[in-house]
Amino acid sequence: MKPAFVLLVSAAWSFTGAQHYYQGLMDYLDNRLLAIEDRMQLWHEQSHRYHTELLDFKKLTDEAMVGLRNHHKVMFKDLEGAALLVDRVEQDMDYVETQTSPRACATQADKVVEQGAWRLEESRGEEEEEDDWVELRSEVSDCVEIISGIRSVKILKRVGGPKGMWTRDPKSSKVYVFNGTSGDNIYQFNSVQDFSRSPGVASSRQIRLPSDWSGPGSAVFGGHLYYIQQEDDADVQVVRYDLLSGSVTDVAMFPAESRAAVYGLNSETVADLAADDQGLWLLYAAGDGEPNIHLARMELASLDIEQTWDTRCPRENAEAAFVVCGTVYVVYNTRPASRSRIQCLFDVNDMVSSEEAPLIYFPRRYGAHASLKYNPEEEQLYAWDDGYQIIYRLTMKRKLLV
Repeated sequence: MKPAFVLLVSAAWSFTGAQHYYQGLMDYLDNRLLAIEDRMQLWHEQSHRYHTELLDFKKLTDEAMVGLRNHHKVMFKDLEGAALLVDRVEQDMDYVETQTSPRACATQADKVVEQGAWRLEESRGEEEEEDDWVELRSEVSDCVEIISGIRSVKILKRVGGPKGMWTRDPKSSKVYVFNGTSGDNIYQFNSVQDFSRSPGVASSRQIRLPSDWSGPGSAVFGGHLYYIQQEDDADVQVVRYDLLSGSVTDVAMFPAESRAAVYGLNSETVADLAADDQGLWLLYAAGDGEPNIHLARMELASLDIEQTWDTRCPRENAEAAFVVCGTVYVVYNTRPASRSRIQCLFDVNDMVSSEEAPLIYFPRRYGAHASLKYNPEEEQLYAWDDGYQIIYRLTMKRKLLV
């Protein structure tokens, strides 16, 4: 009896202890769940606040973006208006430059030179002007001058594409326009003034050639056109064409078998021609691997090669060149185009020392020169720059003997 009572008491005691243990565990779990619910409520409140703030920020951002778009539209319209005004000012400036001389003051001899640039065939009217003109002509014909700088720039007009050539016959007032890099026709104007006033090339006389000219490197002198003929399977040739009779008077073989471009920045120019009283000058590349520009002097009538030179002026980064009194001036640039500059020269008579060689920068205009043609009667360059026809008037000084 006694052992059973003891067992019953022990079981009751164990049950009471377990009940207290489970009750404590349940209280602990309830407290933890309440803490979790509190944290979830706090997180929910914070999330709601963050969501509200984000919506407010998005609304402010949308309003700011709408305002920026409106300001951008207004600014874009203002810039368009400013661009139109700048274009109009440039057009007005170009027109003024074509109608007036860029120099307010000039000596009598300079005035005669300017008149000769536009009207060589018109009468001077006064003996003093005629004497000044004869004196200037004699100085040029002496051919002992070197370029010392660019005196002024005249932007005549814009005709044609970015590549081309225009020039004036030194022995007359006629102007010739070559649009593009090849073709079988050219445009002739009676004078620079006629070309300036013409709407495009409408008032020109169109001349159809018997073969295509290649590259903006032709020359006109004494009523004859000299151009490069380059056909697919034929040799490169120099053609002499009589502009009056409309016939080819002579053809000469190119002095080099290579068709490499003479100027690194103008791949269309296989050769560049220049003509004056000393003869026909031909600038060319002797070969694909030849780094320097070569020069040949040809007889004007027969196109016979009289002499050749290595100018030691590199083809790389060269964009154009021209010849003045037996001196080759090579103009260089960069890619993309920046300011053109005369950086190398070569004198066939060895009358110019290296210390005398000028580093002359051209005024920054539009792009790069596709061609530069020197007129010895006017001491000025006819340039083709991104479709613009430009005249550079030059200042000269006498060469020094070395």
